[in-house]
Amino acid sequence: MRKIIHVDMDCFYAAVEMRDNPAWRNIPLAVGGSSDRRGVIATCNYAARRFGVRSAMATAYALKLCPDLKLVKGRMALYQQESAKIRAIFADYTDLIEPLSLDEAFLDVTESTLYQGSATRIAEEIRFRIANELNLTASAGVAPCKFVAKVASDENKPNGLCVITPDKLDAFVRQLPLKKIPGVGAVTVQKLQQLGLQTCDDVRRYPQTELQKRFGKFGQVLWDRAHGIDDRPVQINRIRKSVGVERTLSADIYSVEDCDDVIEMLYVKLNERLIAHQQKHNGGRPPNIRTLGVKLKFSDFQLTTVEHRYPSVHRSAFKPLLEEAYLRANGRGVRLVGVHVGLADKEQHRQLDLPLVMHN
Repeated sequence: MRKIIHVDMDCFYAAVEMRDNPAWRNIPLAVGGSSDRRGVIATCNYAARRFGVRSAMATAYALKLCPDLKLVKGRMALYQQESAKIRAIFADYTDLIEPLSLDEAFLDVTESTLYQGSATRIAEEIRFRIANELNLTASAGVAPCKFVAKVASDENKPNGLCVITPDKLDAFVRQLPLKKIPGVGAVTVQKLQQLGLQTCDDVRRYPQTELQKRFGKFGQVLWDRAHGIDDRPVQINRIRKSVGVERTLSADIYSVEDCDDVIEMLYVKLNERLIAHQQKHNGGRPPNIRTLGVKLKFSDFQLTTVEHRYPSVHRSAFKPLLEEAYLRANGRGVRLVGVHVGLADKEQHRQLDLPLVMHN
């Protein structure tokens, strides 16, 4: 059995801003772009979340939900510095670290002898040091596998710890709502609910072959997760050929403009993932860019992708790619929008020109 810790910072960007500006600690606060420039929310504190404000939400809509929302421009360079400090704390406990973004990572402490090999004690010490040294809070999940550790880290947020020991793994997974499994989006949840599947226990009673027939390869993944199976190791040197982000929509959309609004939101997350890749694989150097691409999934589940060579990353470059992809809709609605960056081989030298702000 592995001992996996998933550490997830609490509203990271907003937490840094509240730490540096104490007057903002008890008011609704969001980091993001301005409403008059089609900006989006990068993250927000828990006071803002009580009004329904969420990350990737259009700033203009967030201000309608919470008129007193304090909006601040992101300081990405500072967030990168704080993320590096957090990573340095992780490294005191294990070399097996898999960053997922600036504010979360998997740690494998299976072979650690610290604290008599207690993953729980290690997670507690990491959270204590982040609070003591950086004046920030983190939540953590401890489990025998990655997906359960990730789910557990969200159980007692903010500033919480959830430990799922091997003897409790089966009971925890059995009652788990399927929507909490990473990779199960809103549309998949709807399809599962139509089949009467709400929890992992429901999936366990459903025919495995039928699940695979309806959901393909993901059907097998879903079956495994419902049984608490996740053999993926913590990957410290994963070679990525692309960095991307996508969103499955709760309702189909029917215009290029609506699709472009989704890309506006996705671009913030793409920005963050490129920076995380830069830290993890390139020693802080910008990655080599080969292509930019846009992916659409239509209402009949057909996928289309348009990808062209670009020497750098610009928000404006995604618009003509989107327009080309949308020509293939032929009246169909769009249920998923995605953007990605293709990475070149290391010997190919490209320049990353990605603005580190949350709006254009």
